[in-house]
Amino acid sequence: MSKDFGALTTDKQINNAKEALEKNGIRVFVVENGAEAKEKVLQMIPDGAEVMNMSSVTVDSIGLAKELNESGKYNSVRNKFKTMDAKTQEQEMKKIGAGPEWAVGSVHAVTEDGKVIIVSATGSQLPAYSYGSGNVVWVVGS
Repeated sequence: MSKDFGALTTDKQINNAKEALEKNGIRVFVVENGAEAKEKVLQMIPDGAEVMNMSSVTVDSIGLAKELNESGKYNSVRNKFKTMDAKTQEQEMKKIGAGPEWAVGSVHAVTEDGKVIIVSATGSQLPAYSYGSGNVVWVVGS
C-alpha cells in the first residue's frame, strides 16, 4: 500500500480490498464516480424506507444526503429529528438514530485485507453501523 496519502488507489488495491471485504461478509459494489455511487445507493433503498444518513462529507458531496432527506421518497430520520426537542427528547432521538432500517454513511479507511476504520467525534453512528440498522451502506471514495 502506498504511504503517499495523496496518491489515488490502484485498481489492484481496490480489487484486493473488495475481495477481502466480501470474505468478511460485506457486499461490495465498485463504481466509477460519485454520480454512479449515488445512483447505486438509491437503487438499493426502497421508496418509503426509514433512512438515517450519518454525518459524512462523502455522502453530502455527491448529493445523496439531500436526496434522502428532501426528495420525499424516504422516511428520513434526520427530518424526524427536526420535529423533536433535543432537550426533552434526547434519549428518544438516540434510540431512533441507533437503529434505523437503513443507515447510510461512510468509513474513514478501508484496508486491502478487508478492515474498515471509523472515527467519530460523538460515536452516534457506531450503534447503527455495528448492530442497530437492518441495512448499512457505506459510500467510500478512493
